[in-house]
Amino acid sequence: MNRLSFILPILALMWSQEAAATKLQASVGELFTYKIEPQLFNWTHQVISEQFRYRPSLMNYPDLPSWMRYMYSHEYHAGFLYGTPPESAAGKDISLDVVALNRQNYETRRIVLAMFVAHKFPTPNVVQMKIDNLNWVHLMDPGRVENLRNIFRKDLWPNSKEDLSVVFMESAVNMGGRLPLRPQQREGVIVHVGSFAQFSPRLKELQEEVRPLYKLPSCTYKRTSVQKIFENVGFKLDWCAFRMVGVESPTEILYHSGKQNEQQAAEEQPRQEQQDRWMGISREDVPVRNYIDEFAFAFAIPGMIFAILIGMLSAVLCFQHEKFSSNLDYPMSSTVQMVQCSDSKSNQPITTLKSLKDPNFLLDNISMRSQSPNNSFYQLDCGTSSIYARPKPPPYKGGTLGRNGVDI
Repeated sequence: MNRLSFILPILALMWSQEAAATKLQASVGELFTYKIEPQLFNWTHQVISEQFRYRPSLMNYPDLPSWMRYMYSHEYHAGFLYGTPPESAAGKDISLDVVALNRQNYETRRIVLAMFVAHKFPTPNVVQMKIDNLNWVHLMDPGRVENLRNIFRKDLWPNSKEDLSVVFMESAVNMGGRLPLRPQQREGVIVHVGSFAQFSPRLKELQEEVRPLYKLPSCTYKRTSVQKIFENVGFKLDWCAFRMVGVESPTEILYHSGKQNEQQAAEEQPRQEQQDRWMGISREDVPVRNYIDEFAFAFAIPGMIFAILIGMLSAVLCFQHEKFSSNLDYPMSSTVQMVQCSDSKSNQPITTLKSLKDPNFLLDNISMRSQSPNNSFYQLDCGTSSIYARPKPPPYKGGTLGRNGVDI
């Protein structure tokens, strides 16, 4: 009995630290956020950096619900649960099991978060935007979220004053965006705000103003007529990602959450049930590929280009050959050689025309100094002086030589 009375207070203390239950509430179609910090586990101080770590999950399950996400913020040294409950979770009680680890002494503690998802009709009109100068954790601050809603409730969308709420929030990196080049820069966050009120004329004008930018992936340099309204409260928007989704403009829907509209899925479900049986196509309906046309097209064009280049090269070579042959031909009609000699007394040049075909050309007024057949010089008598001249060689006829050097 004494031993039992000693154990029961210890068990009660452990249960109070490990299994303390907290009641939370979420609504369908509205963003739910919850901060997990050391105070939930009766830890009030932090000795080392990143001392506490947390791991939330469904009770008796290893993971969270499909619509909920958990992320740890190194900037705030705390964990955050956030997400938008779908209509399928309406009216359900959810129990979350959160285990905390103290990395200084490896002590673990546990709490249970009880959550109830209230039913609510999803807002039909939604404004989608991307804020470049913030991270996802900055929108966990209720004051910053209230400033964002005041922009629409007071300036851009006055009719949404009664029911304007944040519908969706996620980091731009988790939605497929790129990390910034500098770690000091913000990753960006995608935010959706919705209401049952119709879009105001000012919002419609703003959408028409930014509509030409939809073809661009990002345009942080663009300024609009409402730029100052957002910058005065610390928001810098990427106007290429600004959309208005609603009953009036259903074609502008962007599925940032990665899931299609449940109403559209419910409409397509009967069609899928009717076409649940797979029907194969017949052999005659299978497309036939014509390889002859593809081969002809693949070889015809290169062949034509090759033929044109061959023709151009042949024409250039023939033209060069004719020009070279014309330069080798010597004029055969010129049989008169002009020989010029000078008078020693008057120093005046005297020009004498001699015919190369004249047999007496070398004998007329010429005295041969040598009878040697190797001496090809002849002497010309020009007045009182004599000069020696060599005749022009005969033209080359282009004969061929055999092995012994004999002209064939």
